[in-house]
Amino acid sequence: MARAPPPAWSTSNGTSSALSRPILLFKTSRARAPAPHDLLVIKQAVAYYLGIDGGGTKTTCVVGDETSVLGRATSPASNVTRVGEAPARESLHQAIRAACSNSSIDPTQVQRTVAGVAGAGRPETRDFIEKAVREVVSGDVTVVTDADTALRAAFASGPGVVVIAGTGSIALAQDGHGNSSRAGGWGWAISDEGGGLWIGRAAVAAVLRARDTQKITILEQNILRAWHLADCNQLVSAANTSPQPDFGALLPEVVAAANAGDSLALEVFVQAGRELASLAKIAATRVFAAGSNVPVAMSGGAFAHAPNLREAFYNSLQTQLPGATLHPDLVDPVLGALQMARGG
Repeated sequence: MARAPPPAWSTSNGTSSALSRPILLFKTSRARAPAPHDLLVIKQAVAYYLGIDGGGTKTTCVVGDETSVLGRATSPASNVTRVGEAPARESLHQAIRAACSNSSIDPTQVQRTVAGVAGAGRPETRDFIEKAVREVVSGDVTVVTDADTALRAAFASGPGVVVIAGTGSIALAQDGHGNSSRAGGWGWAISDEGGGLWIGRAAVAAVLRARDTQKITILEQNILRAWHLADCNQLVSAANTSPQPDFGALLPEVVAAANAGDSLALEVFVQAGRELASLAKIAATRVFAAGSNVPVAMSGGAFAHAPNLREAFYNSLQTQLPGATLHPDLVDPVLGALQMARGG
């Protein structure tokens, strides 16, 4: 009596995002044990996801499967408002390709991508970023703000407020019941209080005000050295050029001056901390009842590189939002983007 043919095993899930792992199966028979030629190979699909954090200073990309981060890469800024379309597109492509290479996959194997990008609340920015990402990866692409991804990384779907102080600044709150609120983040020219660019510009302004009273400070000397200037007359000219100089690059100089005890630099951080705490308060009071315990998280390069700013923010937060509980660890928004990509 002839044996029935083996079942037709599927060899792929039909998508370009699959990477094959061999699994050995046996054809069973009552008459004999399986012979070597009876071994069949089927394909088990592994889904890959990609998260992007695009800001005014750098772009970070991570690749992961359902449970692990497989690779990471960093490239220059991709904030299209600050750097322009061509550099932003190149930075996105560079970060995506490098992260995929570091993960030993091809970008066409990516099943879903979420990009959290500064300025993505504006439709024209969101559309540009989505188009640029689709030029490299396959699968679904979703573009959200960097505040959305930072909030996901900090609290998942639970209640909390995340305050970002990077090149710019913004606060985003959610109550865990679908209600959310934002504050700030309206761009460097009119907003972004407490961010790195704002801090650098405030430091230059403080130096020039001090000069009106013939006061020479460590902060002044640091800024002149960083910008390769001879005196405050040149500083005035440099600060008023168009396009504007990179005020955000002065953050390390402000930190160094504050660490040396410079009163101007210390006051700049006090002001920045106050502005950021105000953003947290505004966002929180729209979705949390008065007197609630409000978890607060920090994210962004200015927080990361300026302990003085973190301390000033904490101190002001206790006054402006007494129910706040500040998480000590900084949030990595790109991991929130990856979580969102995994979740669909």
